[in-house]
Parts: sequence; C-alpha cells; structure tokens
Amino acid sequence: MNPAQTDTHSIKELWLVGIGTGSPAHVTLEGMQALRDAAVILVPDKGAGKDDLAAMRHNILAASGTKARVINFNYPVRDTGLPYQERVMLWHDEIAVRWQKAMVEADQKGPVALLVWGDPSLYDSTLRIAERLVPAPQLRVVPGITAVQALTAAHALPLNTINGAVTITTGRRLRDYGWPDGAETLAVMLDATCAFQDMPADAHIWWGAFLAMPEQILAKGRIGDVAARIVSMRESARARHGWIMDSYLMRGSPVGKS
Repeated sequence: MNPAQTDTHSIKELWLVGIGTGSPAHVTLEGMQALRDAAVILVPDKGAGKDDLAAMRHNILAASGTKARVINFNYPVRDTGLPYQERVMLWHDEIAVRWQKAMVEADQKGPVALLVWGDPSLYDSTLRIAERLVPAPQLRVVPGITAVQALTAAHALPLNTINGAVTITTGRRLRDYGWPDGAETLAVMLDATCAFQDMPADAHIWWGAFLAMPEQILAKGRIGDVAARIVSMRESARARHGWIMDSYLMRGSPVGKS
C-alpha cells in the first residue's frame, strides 16, 4: 500500500504554486489568484532556526489576500544514517503521509495548495511526492521564478553565451564527477559543500544567496580569487540566519586543474 493511502478526506485537487525565492513580487498573477481560489493551503514548519521560512510563506499569503484555511504541519527530518537514495525516498514517503494527515484534520473539501520554493519543475520534489497520494489528485502546477532566473537577474548576466549550451546540475554531482565534459556554462544548485572550490581557478563564478530578499548577498569573479570569500560569506550568513539557500553560475574552460 502506498504510504499516503487513505479512504477518507483524500486530496482531490492539489495545486503547486511556485513562489520564487522569497519575495511576494516573484509570485505570478496566476499564482496569486490560485492562492485566493484555494480552499486549504498547507504550510510546512521546518523546525527551530527556520521559522522565517514559514513566515515568508505567510507573508506571501497575506499579500495575496487569500481567505483559504491555512494549516501548518511539521516537516519530517531525513535520516542521515541511511544511504542517500534510500534516505530521500523514505523522507518523501513521510512528507506525503503528513500532507494526507493534515487534510484529515482539516475535514474540508476543495482545492489544496502548496507554496513551492522556486518552481516545481526545477530541483524540487513536490511533484514526486504528489505521486505518492492515493487516490491520485488532479494536479495543477503554477510556475514560479527559479533560482537560476533570480541569480542571473541579480547579477545582470545572460544565462548563456551566444549559441552556447547551459548545464544545470547539483553540488553533489559536481563534487562526485567534476565539471561535465564539454560544458561551457554551469548552473549549480544544492551545494552544501562548496564544490566550486575544486573547479579551475580561471573559471568565473557568479554566486548569490537569499535571492530577491532583503538579506540578499552576491559575489562574483575568478574562482581562484573569490572562492574563499564566498565560503566565508556563506558560513557567516548560515550562522546568522540558521539556514541558507544559494546557487551559482560558472563559466569558463571545463578542462585543466586549478
């Protein structure tokens, strides 16, 4: 049986609304209307030190003028003792269970909305978690501003070179496999270990955290010149806020060592 299966109060309509990177101005007009039209909106509570993540969602809801019932639910924690793939799969199972449990407690019919950081299509697992719900709800996805868009806008930088391709990857893959063969421009997300430190020193990096928020911080330059400063900025910001969401773009020769 699917871990999120239930016989009553199942989610019949699930709306995933991309909310950008923290600013209510990043939510599209369609997204704001979806929040107003939803019957229930689920907001995750990610625990101590991350209260402002929920607060930002509530600020967006206030800006939308929605009258929907807002239900907070506790977000599960990953079991770091398990292998990565198993850890993520079990985590997703538990998130789906908590969505369903929140709806049972709500005892209310109508469209259920979730506010998705960035956009549901890009390095976000909300769509995969939704697949665990039984019966399967009717899905609606409202796209949002991605971290890649917010980053290039913050640096006033085109994403690609003329006729150039872009590779979007993760810090984990960059750390494990290095710069992908033939890639000219890399957009990197979810890099908790600052894998850019091991990339060619002559490549250029454009980095940003808390994009489009009042706390936004940016850095750019040759990796050999700015890598240590970015690591320091990142550590200081994480200590100050209790969390950090950052991304970066790299461009340069994919061959050679620093």
